[in-house]
Amino acid sequence: MSKIIRTEPNAILSKVVEYHGFLFTQGFVARDLTGDATAQTRDILEQIDEALELHGTDKTRLLQAQVWLKDIADRDALNGVWSAWLPKDGAPARACVQAVLANPAILVEIMIICTK
Repeated sequence: MSKIIRTEPNAILSKVVEYHGFLFTQGFVARDLTGDATAQTRDILEQIDEALELHGTDKTRLLQAQVWLKDIADRDALNGVWSAWLPKDGAPARACVQAVLANPAILVEIMIICTK
């Protein structure tokens, strides 16, 4: 049976779960919630890069992303940062929806699935 590796688990979630060479992440939110959607997206993508590097992979191996926005009007801000961050010809499958997020200051949340 394959081993399940959980990174930074607590009572309700793990930051990353690795199984059969796949990485499943928590929903990342910005560390500094005072910024606009552009700043929050940049911070989230930096955190994703850090998590992927820790697990021996990178954004060229992204398979899927799920994005939640507090306000769908921030989609262009998100997409500007997102498209600059992605490797050329490396866009994953993605969903992007407007949602009520856990904290009113959270404007963006991103969760990904990646392979090693």
